[in-house]
Amino acid sequence: MTRLFGTDGVRGLANKALTAPLALRLGAAAADVLTAENRSGGRRPTAIIGRDPRVSGEMLAAALAAGMASRGVDVLRVGVIPTPGVAFLTDDYGADMGVMISASHNPMPDNGIKFFSAGGRKLPDEVEDQIEAKMANLPEDGPTGHGIGRIIEEAPDAQDRYLAHLREAVPTDLSGIKVVVDAANGAASEVAVLAYAAAGAEVTAIHNEPNAYNINDGCGSTHIEQTQQAVKEHGADLGLAHDGDADRCLAVDAEGNVVDGDQIMAILAVAKKENNSLRHNTVVATVMSNLGLKLAMRREGIELVTTKVGDRYVLEELNASGYSLGGEQSGHIVLPGHGTTGDGTLTGLSLMSRMAETGKSLQELAGVMEVLPQVLINVPVSDKASIMKDSGVTTAIAAAETELGDTGRVLLRASGTEELFRVMVEAEDEEFARKIAGQLAAVVAAV
Repeated sequence: MTRLFGTDGVRGLANKALTAPLALRLGAAAADVLTAENRSGGRRPTAIIGRDPRVSGEMLAAALAAGMASRGVDVLRVGVIPTPGVAFLTDDYGADMGVMISASHNPMPDNGIKFFSAGGRKLPDEVEDQIEAKMANLPEDGPTGHGIGRIIEEAPDAQDRYLAHLREAVPTDLSGIKVVVDAANGAASEVAVLAYAAAGAEVTAIHNEPNAYNINDGCGSTHIEQTQQAVKEHGADLGLAHDGDADRCLAVDAEGNVVDGDQIMAILAVAKKENNSLRHNTVVATVMSNLGLKLAMRREGIELVTTKVGDRYVLEELNASGYSLGGEQSGHIVLPGHGTTGDGTLTGLSLMSRMAETGKSLQELAGVMEVLPQVLINVPVSDKASIMKDSGVTTAIAAAETELGDTGRVLLRASGTEELFRVMVEAEDEEFARKIAGQLAAVVAAV
């Protein structure tokens, strides 16, 4: 049987793969698993539900709330708010669990459900497995009378609590900084604009008018050319592009150059080292991060630890080892001192704070890291598991690594969702990287 939970919650085409009946059962099962330890003494468990603006979120929020209430959990619906806002509010309200309904950067017809435990932390695989198992064995009936949970439809102070948290996390005065914000017609459409303006920045907002259907539609961090164009049009100092649930942030400098998650991590790592807040002098990234990040950190005397692809693995390493900065090239940046998950708005504030404190432009700050040419080829395969067992593939990898030496890198990995094998090559020269990647891809395709 296929596992229901993927790398970041449960996702699918809303009302097809991800239906209201499924959400109801998922909510009931999660309520049982995540609140089991806190039902002693007669205390009523509580849950937070937030969502992005896509149309199916209303339907799924209603179903999830009904499922939780049927298991004796009081539910507070906090409306449209970023994923990190739900994580924060789960802790701030003292709730037993939190739920975010969003498919992040995916197109509008998709949706997803991700859970947080008490304290606003993502769930480990084993807890997700417990929820799946519970779904198969839900009792036919539940509590009655006073035992049924209540559903509170509005939390008037939820957004203000989250905004106050962001202001406390980054109190720097950003007066004089002109920023363009692409909110992807998503969960950041109101919050990010308010947060940046409250810090003193002069904000020009684009794609911040969600209508339930236009989330991620040709905008946001997956279409950053919109931000590049707007920065030049408005003569801004920088642009910030979020995704649908606002846990990502990519940037654009005043010249229109993209500053990706690796470069943002490099900028923040140097800043944290200078103010003695880079714990264990270490940054956590994934194996897909650009080799330029490793070289830049080595030059700055900072250690770099890498994990598997996925912000959950970055989070696990941060929490396990007590580090203070990690993230992904895609713009998921995690600052554990201020949040339990990636927070795009917090990232934007932190980046502008560094500009304000140093008086340097984003282009100057991003110069700490040279982005090496990175070539990625997706190769369709019939059996992902057999690729790395093939002697021809391993021989070709070894030859490529020898040819690249210390100035390049090879990474081959299976796609987590498709029958594809990803071949990635980095080198100082792009044409050379393309040549090596093409050779490796041909070997993989022949297996």
